[in-house]
Amino acid sequence: MGFNCGIVGLPNVGKSTLFNALTETAAAQAANYPFCTIEPNVGRVGVPDPRLDMLTKIGKSQKTVPTSLEFVDIAGLVRGASKGEGLGNQFLANIREVDAIVHVLRCFEDSDVTHVEGSVDPVRDAETVETELMLADLEGLEKRQVGLQKRARNGDKEAIQQLVLIDPIVQALQEGRPARTAVPKGEEEAAKRLQLLTTKPVLYVCNVEEASAATGNAHSEKVFRMAEAQGARAVVVSAAIEAEISQMPQEDRKEFLESLGLHEGGLDRVIRAGYALLGLQTYFTVGPKEARAWTITKGTKAPQAAGVIHGDFERGFIACECTAYDDYVALGGEQGAKEAGKMRVEGKEYVVKDGDILLFRFNV
Repeated sequence: MGFNCGIVGLPNVGKSTLFNALTETAAAQAANYPFCTIEPNVGRVGVPDPRLDMLTKIGKSQKTVPTSLEFVDIAGLVRGASKGEGLGNQFLANIREVDAIVHVLRCFEDSDVTHVEGSVDPVRDAETVETELMLADLEGLEKRQVGLQKRARNGDKEAIQQLVLIDPIVQALQEGRPARTAVPKGEEEAAKRLQLLTTKPVLYVCNVEEASAATGNAHSEKVFRMAEAQGARAVVVSAAIEAEISQMPQEDRKEFLESLGLHEGGLDRVIRAGYALLGLQTYFTVGPKEARAWTITKGTKAPQAAGVIHGDFERGFIACECTAYDDYVALGGEQGAKEAGKMRVEGKEYVVKDGDILLFRFNV
């Protein structure tokens, strides 16, 4: 079950520095959070989760396998991308494929680093990118709308139904509002199939100078207010610090972060925020060979959760043995949970909860 976030932004905002730091950090932490290169601009990064280390210890597992997210470094965007300016068409094709957008915004002043718009204004930059995405969505939908209207006039029921979904979205885009603000209630899944750029959830990453890494600054405060108004998320990161951390031995990182007033690396926050943004959660399997985290969307039922491991598990699902994480830890593992009556047997309608330790029974 793959989930990926496209890292976007104007040129010179720190987008590639962030991506490179992500991949370097992951490579350096290969024992716990593996990273692999799928294409030159795609990195898969382990989602930090201290629960997994605890389960490895309790289960005496030989191996620890975290769940992961893909990050796609997408070509820098410029004004006019929707009309093919810069690498516009390539950018738009790449971004349609991702599940969420990680939008890096420059929130630092530095006369040595040129800003494509001539000054630092992250809210304006966010609007520039959003406008290009809206224009691309509008152009594609208006073309589709013309064909559907012809079919609808001839009584085509499917076309009429499609227009109920598309018409309010087109109107919103014409008014300068992203598509996500106009999806009719109950049509969310249908809207996803349209592959619109402005229906994707957004995480704003405020790239600040080193001195503001712990607290943020006036620029990042504006971004947080904008994100809150949009129902989006935002995190503060110093890409310069993250690049430095990525080159350090693991044992030196904690002390370095604490000297800057930080409890954890910014990239850990980005990874976790991306995970939350996509509405994902984790369940675990624990055994002598490995303790492993698995990614599912919130609301997933047990058979579909089993299917993430293997299709046969879903097809032949009978039941699952389920222990809550807190019970598993407090009672010292599987045997203690069984003896205390905290291991339950759940059927096909069970909705898996975050942190569940599951053992599937299946027959194929």
